[in-house]
Amino acid sequence: MLVDRINQVARKVPTWAVYIVYLIPVPVLLYMAQTGGLGREPINALERELGEIALQLVIIGLCISPLRRFFGVNLIKFRRTAGVLAFTYVALHMLVWAVLDVQSIDRVVADIIKRPYITIGMAAFILMVPLALTSNNRSVRWLGAVWRRLHLLTYPVAILSGVHFVWLSKGFQLEPLVYLTVILALLALRVPTLVRKVAA
Repeated sequence: MLVDRINQVARKVPTWAVYIVYLIPVPVLLYMAQTGGLGREPINALERELGEIALQLVIIGLCISPLRRFFGVNLIKFRRTAGVLAFTYVALHMLVWAVLDVQSIDRVVADIIKRPYITIGMAAFILMVPLALTSNNRSVRWLGAVWRRLHLLTYPVAILSGVHFVWLSKGFQLEPLVYLTVILALLALRVPTLVRKVAA
């Protein structure tokens, strides 16, 4: 069966290989930004590309549990990998914005306060920090049941990230709306399980 084959391949693929493959776009995008491959506004394009990859990784992380639950595809070993990679790309996205685009701490603070879409993006990043710091086996053992509750922050992070992308896009653009719709649909699949846990 296809599912069995996928699970067999997944068991053989080490997580470090996923990190290597998914980090390849970073030097490629930096090279393109330096050589004109990202158009007339390379900094803005680089910022957007890094942010979009981060959002895609957040969605991939959200897909892993439904894939196992509804289709039997077991990619759980890669869930924390997707989360750490998402945080890495968000951090790079913010560095490009703060260091290369804004270039001033005062302006960074002002933008966070005055521009709602940046406020939302910053809120998502702040919520991701404890998730990234505890995405290791030692934290799982140390925190126990608290670890699972803490990592429920993944859900508001996903919503805030999707809203951030929709809000920063100028005019009506279908792509950001598709991302947000997918996020909401993946979260909706979890509602019955969450209700049962609360009721128990």
